Amino acid sequence: MTHAPTLLPHHIEDDRVLVLERTFPATPERVFQAFTQAEHLKQWWGPRGWTLTRCDVDLRPGGRWHYCMKCEDQNQGEFYGMESWGLGVYDEISAPDRLRYTDYFSDAQGAINGDMPATLVDLTFEAVPGGTRLVSRSTYATPEGLKTVMDMGMLHGISETWDRLAEYLG
Repeated sequence: MTHAPTLLPHHIEDDRVLVLERTFPATPERVFQAFTQAEHLKQWWGPRGWTLTRCDVDLRPGGRWHYCMKCEDQNQGEFYGMESWGLGVYDEISAPDRLRYTDYFSDAQGAINGDMPATLVDLTFEAVPGGTRLVSRSTYATPEGLKTVMDMGMLHGISETWDRLAEYLG
């Protein structure tokens, strides 16, 4: 069954920072674990029709999260069979309140693709009635970097990804 995602509430600050927010039906500890443990990430990370075929997590400052998303939905046309590699390098880990890392486009060996914009991702997990409010601040070096990923459909993709997370946690 295909669901059209509801685009996440978001706003752009200073032409380089995308702020996203959503409340999930789980404790901060569970939501934090969903973002930091491979066995959880494999269940929900990526837009619908994409699966994590690789997910290696070394959760420590300076540690790396290397992953591959693969489109396994034939209905996605030219994307079917495509692989998208990413590399996160952790800066700050304060479980279960905050996670900060730099996210890069990479290749299968973990080499960073310098032609694509890097993203400094700062996630905060706050206990609220009914669950956890997650706020994501994604900072780009330039306004053009943010525009590049927005033009690629990143907002749609992250909205679907967070829909999958809500289903997984629910």
